[in-house]
Amino acid sequence: MAPSLRIAADVGGTFTDVAVFDEGTGRIHLGKTLTTPAKLIEGMSNGVDKAGAHFADAHLFLHGTTVAINALLERKGARTALVTTKGFRDIYEIGRVNRPEAYNLFFRRHRPLVERALRIEIDERIDAEGKVLRPLDTAEIEAVAARLREEGVTAVAILFLHSYRNPDHEIRARNLIAAALPDVFVTASHELSQEYREFERTSTVAANAFIGPTVQRYLAQTEGFLDEAGFAGKFLIVQSTGGLYDADQASRECIRMLESGPAAGVIGTRELCAATGLKNAIAFDMGGTTAKAGVILDGVELTANQVMIGGYAEGLPVQIPMIDIEEVGTGGGSIARVVAGGALRVGPESAGAVPGPVCYRGGGTEPTVTDANLLLGRLAPDLFLGGEMALDLDGAHHAMEDRVAGPLGLTVAEAADGVIRIAVTQMANVVKRVTTARGLDARDFAMVAYGGAGPLHAVLVARELQIPRAIIPNAPGHFSAYGMLVSDLRRDFVRTLFARLNEAPFERFDTIFAEMEARGRAEIHAAAAAPIEVAVKHAADMRYVGQEHAVTVEIPGELFARRDIEGIKARFDAVHVQRYGYSSPDESAEIVSLRLSVIGSIAKPALASIPRSGGADPDAALIGIRKVDFGVLGGVRETPVYDRARLAAGHALAGPALIQEYASTTVLPPGDRLAVDALGNLDITLEVR
Repeated sequence: MAPSLRIAADVGGTFTDVAVFDEGTGRIHLGKTLTTPAKLIEGMSNGVDKAGAHFADAHLFLHGTTVAINALLERKGARTALVTTKGFRDIYEIGRVNRPEAYNLFFRRHRPLVERALRIEIDERIDAEGKVLRPLDTAEIEAVAARLREEGVTAVAILFLHSYRNPDHEIRARNLIAAALPDVFVTASHELSQEYREFERTSTVAANAFIGPTVQRYLAQTEGFLDEAGFAGKFLIVQSTGGLYDADQASRECIRMLESGPAAGVIGTRELCAATGLKNAIAFDMGGTTAKAGVILDGVELTANQVMIGGYAEGLPVQIPMIDIEEVGTGGGSIARVVAGGALRVGPESAGAVPGPVCYRGGGTEPTVTDANLLLGRLAPDLFLGGEMALDLDGAHHAMEDRVAGPLGLTVAEAADGVIRIAVTQMANVVKRVTTARGLDARDFAMVAYGGAGPLHAVLVARELQIPRAIIPNAPGHFSAYGMLVSDLRRDFVRTLFARLNEAPFERFDTIFAEMEARGRAEIHAAAAAPIEVAVKHAADMRYVGQEHAVTVEIPGELFARRDIEGIKARFDAVHVQRYGYSSPDESAEIVSLRLSVIGSIAKPALASIPRSGGADPDAALIGIRKVDFGVLGGVRETPVYDRARLAAGHALAGPALIQEYASTTVLPPGDRLAVDALGNLDITLEVR
């Protein structure tokens, strides 16, 4: 009998979530375990066991991981060298000379991942049209390879000027260095980005090299485990675009998996929006270590073509397509500390999975957001993870009293409430960065909240931003893993090409699009386990003549086919209005880059309806009443606790209430109302205050 399971595993900083889709029955089985930092595959294996599945029975293993982003943020990567065009070794350090805070005497510039001594210049040159000005000297590359061997580097990044136009020199240098240093990770910029802007391309290829050996080892270990477990199917990784690509490509283009877990959650939100008829939503994901936010606008996830890893002020740019996600180091495990001057700070340091929050009994000593929720009664010590993990209320109380309440002269309840309010403010700021900072009004969106800690804080974050509606999907603690099950194979391509729109060389556009599509289709079919339906999306980076920065405009392929200059210009004007608040319909526009996405559709598990209440009272789902402190939203209240599994479609509740489920708890403050929809989502309407 052929394997009929698809296994999806999302490895977070605190918990590992597993979702197993049985194609035969149409059912999804779930497992959640603490992440095992020393050997991540053990946490995934434990999760699969808890879901009652076996790798040998699966034909697809879908994986999202924080390995790449953690290696980059923590700067625990390889000893890396940069090989670049003569005269340009310092472009990586000079950057764009950004100084976001002009009067901040303590401002720090970005720190390159490659030390200056390992940035090596090569006497070659290609111009902006792709013509060779100075040919590449094979002997010089061989000498550089010998030097790198002596330096003990384990990764090499290659960036030659204008290789996005003509990659010949990069290809030859890569092949020569890889042949001379077979155990070294070698990557060239044109393999990752074919856009202009040398600093951004340098930063991207350097980051790929820096994390490359770490990611390769991790994927090799995972593949070795899968082989031992009898898995004979396809091993696919979630990209930062939310699409899937195979492990072989992931081991070369590691930088594409930076935001793999969070991206899957946004894809899950998109599918939920499609199933419920919701057009605009904020995807809010709060786990044990971080909180993330993305946006669904008109049913489509918003994407970015470049992000600053480490933040705008000190971060390094990575120039690849990805879902536009902002995050902050605020999660359930975020540590609360009193710092100099008597200020209370929450995060970004996290207790993680080891030792974890104090209440996990894993050896943690500093109070966290999870401890604060437990002390306020919003978490039940005997119901966490379905009762599998008893929480230590006394330990959390002593830690909060000793570390926060005592130094600040507060009661434990006041201190816990303060920790939650600070965390909520920080998370609200993340949501603003993907809405207000993008020219969007958060009040026009519903918030879809997931992650183990998302439902605990969803209404608080929504109220901070005057968002009128919050939706808690089924199994929110596993929602990112579910998002992997509804992801598609995807390849994204970009080619810089400057052209005035009113003089557009459409024949050249056709040629470039055709080349990108052919490559994308070939790679999609190679990664697919069976014949697959493929769709293509066209876009262009555009700007008004005289501008420096461009915006990405999705443009139906038929507009290019019809040579419809006015139609393309109208779409650009509309995007410019949304992003910047104005447009100039009478001004000339130009195209900077062409983009193409090739998407291979995989059959998806459907969201199933749940039984209707039939007039039955929701009190049938009542499992207890306990005191909960809602702080400024209503003080201490006797609060009913409901078992989510017993709530039926059509049931309605008025706050205060707690809705308990295996991996999460939804907090419904006094005055807010909740309705269970046909798919089992908890649809919360916030009281206007």
